[in-house]
Amino acid sequence: MAGAIALAMQATQQAQISEQQQNIEQDIQQPDVISEHTPPAQARGKSGKSTRTRTGCLTCRDRHLKCDEGSPSCQNCLKSNRECKKGMRINWIDTQVKAPPHLIPPTDNWIVEFRDESRKTASEYIGGIEMYPTHGLAHSRSHSFEPSAFHTTYPHHHRVSNYTDISSEYGAQGGYAPMRQFPNTPQQQLAHSTPSESMSTQASVNAFMTPNPEEHQLQRGDPRDLQELEGPDYLVDQEEVLFMQVFVEEVGIWMDSMDAKKHFSRQLPFHALKEPMLLNAFLASGARHLALVNKRYSQDRALKYYDKATKHLLDALQDPNRDTVLCATTAVILNVYEIMGERALQRMNHIAGARALIKECGWNARASGIGAACFWLNVGMELLSCLHFNWQVAWDPDEWGIDMNMEPETESGREEFWTHRIVYIVAKVCNFRASIPRDEESAKQNAQARYVKWMGLTELVDRWNTCIPRTMHPMAYLYPGQTLSGSCFPEVWLIKRASIVARLFYHTCMCLLAQVNPLQNSGTPEMHQMLTEHSQLICGISAHVKDRGVASVALRSLAIAAECLTRRDAQEEVLTIVDKIRTETGWRVGFINDELKEKWGWNNQEHQPVQPPQQQAPAPQLQPHPRMYPMINPLAGVDFNNAQHPYQEHYIPPNVNLMQQQDLIQAQHGTAPQHQQAQNNAYPYY
Repeated sequence: MAGAIALAMQATQQAQISEQQQNIEQDIQQPDVISEHTPPAQARGKSGKSTRTRTGCLTCRDRHLKCDEGSPSCQNCLKSNRECKKGMRINWIDTQVKAPPHLIPPTDNWIVEFRDESRKTASEYIGGIEMYPTHGLAHSRSHSFEPSAFHTTYPHHHRVSNYTDISSEYGAQGGYAPMRQFPNTPQQQLAHSTPSESMSTQASVNAFMTPNPEEHQLQRGDPRDLQELEGPDYLVDQEEVLFMQVFVEEVGIWMDSMDAKKHFSRQLPFHALKEPMLLNAFLASGARHLALVNKRYSQDRALKYYDKATKHLLDALQDPNRDTVLCATTAVILNVYEIMGERALQRMNHIAGARALIKECGWNARASGIGAACFWLNVGMELLSCLHFNWQVAWDPDEWGIDMNMEPETESGREEFWTHRIVYIVAKVCNFRASIPRDEESAKQNAQARYVKWMGLTELVDRWNTCIPRTMHPMAYLYPGQTLSGSCFPEVWLIKRASIVARLFYHTCMCLLAQVNPLQNSGTPEMHQMLTEHSQLICGISAHVKDRGVASVALRSLAIAAECLTRRDAQEEVLTIVDKIRTETGWRVGFINDELKEKWGWNNQEHQPVQPPQQQAPAPQLQPHPRMYPMINPLAGVDFNNAQHPYQEHYIPPNVNLMQQQDLIQAQHGTAPQHQQAQNNAYPYY
């Protein structure tokens, strides 16, 4: 009995050993399958350690099989006739970290600056600044824009202007693509200099007044000054993109009507990406125009950007080392924003300020670059206002510094320069008209002397018309009966925008001269023919022009020329032209129609029949004294040297010592200071 039990136990042990050997062989040939319900201890085996191989082949790993780590090939790869790919044997425990072989020692030129602008950004929102604690922070008052904190808050104003060669900076670019990093050109790197190291703002001014700005470029050796302006490389906000597009395509085109390089519509928008002050001024003007032409858009958005730009400008004027060029350019754009309003004369915050800043920069007719663009735009807008209100031009044209030694032009390409000359002549005629004596006794006594001046102005404008290049004369001329549009006026085709503006000014000048002849009134046959001929040409150009960039000049010229019209159909067509311009531009110019109707006598004869050409009524006897307005030119005497100058509560004069330093640098380049050049380049004027 005992022997049988022993034999049974021995057989049982042998069976268990055989079963364990079979399981081991199956583990080698089959993958490890562990159920999610298998206990961790049982899954790891009796030892409690993981059975996952660390140096198995990549082939088994891809097949999710347990590798026996055989070499050169494991058993799984041999049985399945696969390539046994071995991986890298990495031992993370033995990783060592060593110091670099050498370290570049720090130098004195290394500067690390931490700038926190979160408070300034939060201050632009209602209740935003209250979210920040006010105790224990020395820079917590930077959002109040005090003069002492201005350098910390707006460091981009403490530098030499980046406009030095803006035409070459963007002129060579064939296209613009997002995510493009512009190279750090020398003009872009003159930024963020401290007041003690900063050059004069006159340096940037003089760069525009020299024929070749690259010859007078300042060389700065301190690497701290060679920093790129902060700001994005392109616009990403949908609203800002829309307003900037509107400005470039609708507003900038007439601002650049006398600028060959088109600074406002083609070059300055790129520079505005780095200048918040300039960018907000552009967006304000674009939003204002869009609100005028489309009732879906509110004036509130335009006012928001206008307030931001004004705040930047007023804060910058408190810094004696400010960028005067940037301030003057921004003020000119804000001036454009204001004149687009319905009541521009009641909101003239920057009209006088722009003129004062232009004079502070020393810009005149001899300036170049952005200085010339701002000067002629500002003078042109003033001239149109003077023609409307019968004011004298505040800035005497003889002090502009324009070359009036006219010789016949044989080549094209200088149409803008000849446009500047006709603007000068119109300004002289405008001053002559505004100085007509009001009482008859004085008019009789000065009639002969004024007639001599009148003859001189007439000869000057005739000389201009004779010397201009062929490209400024009409390309085609069709009489009223030949036009396809059925217009009452001839079709005058001029190609270039500057030529159109110049011809409108020329014909306007001739109309004014016909009205202000001291010895002959406009009813005499000679003056009546002169007035009628040039009035028809103004109406013909305005009726058929398709370029919206000449709308500002066309409106004022049309208002002057239409006064002598007597045919009802011609008068109605003029009103239609004005309405068309008002629809396209959004300008509140309905008063022009009201004034013309009053001059034509429509208020008393609303149902006057149309008169055929053969029964045309005689020309009306226009008064030799044009309509007088009680207001005077608001730009008269505008200068920071006067006690009642613009921006009184914010303006601080620029640093004079820095201007003297710039004169010294120019002397080293072999050029005379700009104020001396202005005295040496005197031109004969009428």
